[in-house]
Amino acid sequence: MTQQCTHLHTIRNVSPNTQGCEECLKMGDTWVHLRMCLHCGHVGCCDSSKNKHATKHFHAAKHPIVRSIEPGESWAWCYVDELELEIEE
Repeated sequence: MTQQCTHLHTIRNVSPNTQGCEECLKMGDTWVHLRMCLHCGHVGCCDSSKNKHATKHFHAAKHPIVRSIEPGESWAWCYVDELELEIEE
């Protein structure tokens, strides 16, 4: 049986709050890839980045779903259900 994400109802129509990782920009640091929270628009760096701000945002805010905002990528991730999701553009 395929597991389904139980947090799709938390997705809102948001835009990125910044053009890069919010915390890294404030710190003057760099990132590898960017993820956007689909609840509030927070932009954080991925877990391949040394600061892992997208995951830190999930733990602090409890917003469960982020999407990649890398060009050509249309996937999202639910931290709670640990599922990858396809997101329509």
